[in-house]
Amino acid sequence: MSTIAEFRIPAADTVLADSFDRLPTLRVELEAAVSRSQPCLWITDVDRRALDDVLEADPTVETVTLLVEADDRLLYDVTFREERTVCDQLLADGGSLLEAWATDGWWQTRVRFRDRETLCVAHDRLVERGVSVDLRRVTDVEAGSHSRTSLTTEQREALEAALERGYFEIPREISMEELAAELGISHQALSERLRRAYETLVDEEIQPARERA
Repeated sequence: MSTIAEFRIPAADTVLADSFDRLPTLRVELEAAVSRSQPCLWITDVDRRALDDVLEADPTVETVTLLVEADDRLLYDVTFREERTVCDQLLADGGSLLEAWATDGWWQTRVRFRDRETLCVAHDRLVERGVSVDLRRVTDVEAGSHSRTSLTTEQREALEAALERGYFEIPREISMEELAAELGISHQALSERLRRAYETLVDEEIQPARERA
């Protein structure tokens, strides 16, 4: 069994507090490429020129480089001045970062731990560092359990292989043709398998939200 914890942490206790003060509409998400040891940041809802100036002036930022500009979304490679950010500390204490985002001057993270004891140690160390951490939710996950999706075995295999081999990285570390060859299927078959997997995941995520609305 593992434990998933959701934390809420003020930016003032970690990074980018000044950026949120100067750009209140700022929204930041860690780039969803878990194979990277230092994920990049997707930033939305701000003017690029204003954002560049704010990030360069932020006292917690060491270096910042724009990697991708896609409509209203900007992908930055950011190095922070702190030796260890809050996320770094959570990982050092046995956590696996699942998701992290920030709005309105607050960071929120979802982290997987081996067990509740490991979670408690990580939480206590943050408190000892003076971090005002708010533990919002704790969920125990039984070993061997799978998320309740309608993915087929082949679709799950394709997604896992794509993630592990860097297909979702920017830039990609493997082409679809190379990945298909490793899986022993055609390029067209892999493309269709991934497309159906995306459709299934999006439908299962969006449809319940519509039903709750």
